[in-house]
Amino acid sequence: MTDSGKVYHRSCTGPALQTVKQHTQDEDITLFASCFCPFVQRVWAALEYLEIPYKVSKSCHEVDPYQKPQELLNVSPKGLVPALMLNAFDPPRALNESTVILGFLEDIAAKSTHKSLFPPSTDPYAKALVRLQSDHISRTLVPAFYRYLQAQDPEAQISGGKEFYAAVQSLVELFERAEREVGGTGLWVEGGDLGWADVVVAPWIFRATNALKHYRGFEMPRGTKFEAWLGRLFEYPAFKKTCSDEELYLDSYERYAFNRPNTSQVANAINSGRGLP
Repeated sequence: MTDSGKVYHRSCTGPALQTVKQHTQDEDITLFASCFCPFVQRVWAALEYLEIPYKVSKSCHEVDPYQKPQELLNVSPKGLVPALMLNAFDPPRALNESTVILGFLEDIAAKSTHKSLFPPSTDPYAKALVRLQSDHISRTLVPAFYRYLQAQDPEAQISGGKEFYAAVQSLVELFERAEREVGGTGLWVEGGDLGWADVVVAPWIFRATNALKHYRGFEMPRGTKFEAWLGRLFEYPAFKKTCSDEELYLDSYERYAFNRPNTSQVANAINSGRGLP
């Protein structure tokens, strides 16, 4: 396979585009993003699940995140997405960083829609297990995804594939631990509801089934429970509504798969061995 020079998309497609069209009216929260960014998708899915009213900035599905328009820099000084503009303040305030935004949305929902991605506060141990899952995703699984996708040497690709596969398996083990100790969390439980760890990891698991499969031949772990979890996750309305058609991901991630120079701040961090920005 050779680099065909495909460029990243600037507009959502499929279900995600339909969701954008449903959120064009002014609200207290405006979401800034880009159509292919997984960090954006975790926040977007949370907004949908928590039923918090929001407006999608035109930048959300048409922004060029590498050109960093001034409108984006006003809410995210590094030009990173996702970002929120909080219009209820005068003057408006802003937040960026996906996990920070997720925590903020949880607090907003607690006072308004009364929905939560976490187990009940009456079970602090279950909540702690979810945080362990989330910590593993952020520290291990997400960086492994990029190292694997960006690896160019065949041996490095084999090593990266093993690393990412192991990271997914370790997440499964954490889900199984929660199942043993507290009856399970999130969508790992049949009949369960979308959870914090589901939202935090879903964008990369989804991209593993399209971009990683296409460019690296990656195959997900097998197993009845794991495959059932995948099915529930990908079909969950709040997540499915934020997904574009497969072509968008294959085109947008070619630059990562061939590790083009200055692909993104994330790619540069991986190449230099630094933590993700």
